[in-house]
Amino acid sequence: MIYGIWTFCSAVLAFAISAVLGKYLIPYLHKLNFGQTILDIGPSWHKNKQGTPIMGGIMFIAAISIVTIISTVIYILFGASFIDIFFADIPRECVFIFAGLGLALANGFIGFIDDFTKVVKKRNLGLTAIQKLVLQFAVAAIYLVVLSAAGYGTTTVIPFIGEIDLGFFYYIIAAVVIVGMVNSVNLTDGVDGLDGSVTFFACVAFMLISSMQSYLGITAMGAASAGACLGFLVWNFHPAKVFMGDTGSLFLGGLVCALAFAINMPILLLPIGIIYIAEELSVVLQVSYFKLTHGKRLFKMSPIHHHFEMSGWSEVKIVAVFSAVTAVFGAIAFALAYFGT
Repeated sequence: MIYGIWTFCSAVLAFAISAVLGKYLIPYLHKLNFGQTILDIGPSWHKNKQGTPIMGGIMFIAAISIVTIISTVIYILFGASFIDIFFADIPRECVFIFAGLGLALANGFIGFIDDFTKVVKKRNLGLTAIQKLVLQFAVAAIYLVVLSAAGYGTTTVIPFIGEIDLGFFYYIIAAVVIVGMVNSVNLTDGVDGLDGSVTFFACVAFMLISSMQSYLGITAMGAASAGACLGFLVWNFHPAKVFMGDTGSLFLGGLVCALAFAINMPILLLPIGIIYIAEELSVVLQVSYFKLTHGKRLFKMSPIHHHFEMSGWSEVKIVAVFSAVTAVFGAIAFALAYFGT
């Protein structure tokens, strides 16, 4: 009973903070003239989105951070007396919660620098790809060093196989996975409501898996993340009144990775993050095919959501289908965790 109430309150509070912040943040971003500049290479009809405020991700970043910190502090202060009955290992959860939140916030700050640069220069170009990658790998390395210093080694759980020790290669693989997923989530932000909706279902999946494993702190973090995404979608559903910007999408990428590593099953990013991965792969395949065929295209446009747009799908349909796919694969991930561990 207390488990469900804790989770529900985290989700509702995060939703309220995120949604209410939009009422004040959006006019302020308009006042600062922090509007999106639309690239000419995108779908032509996206031009009517010119000037829509960016950096709206601040809404859910604040909500997730506030609720996660509050719930974790309460967890530490009052959870200890119930630990043998209801809760998992509090010290372990605290390390993964705060390190994970730091990972998300650091990536969000990289996104903020990128967004701010775009706004100042009044063009849709911020940090270079190399600058982003260097900063992202540095953040991933610091996150992994913190976990290692806290005593969490190089083992990971794979459903139906068990716990395996990857040794030093764990850090290399983990860093590549984190940076890759962060950028994949970033690429998913190209249609009104898409990134927030897909991430909502991803967070719900991680919330249910961590609940099944009796990690109350991680469950509350997942619930807060899902609730905050819904609060943001109040303002971001088509037609969007605000965009999350790289500030928000890079934060969400770090957050999704943090939830996966917190349950020690980053392998579940494959099913839960299927849409993110498809977006990334579509870009890689498009570029590779273009170079190999000297100008031919595999898709009408990449990332893949633009291909469906060019094929006549509405933004609302894309969001609905991509969200449904994430929900289905999230259920598959839950089944893998439930029956395979």
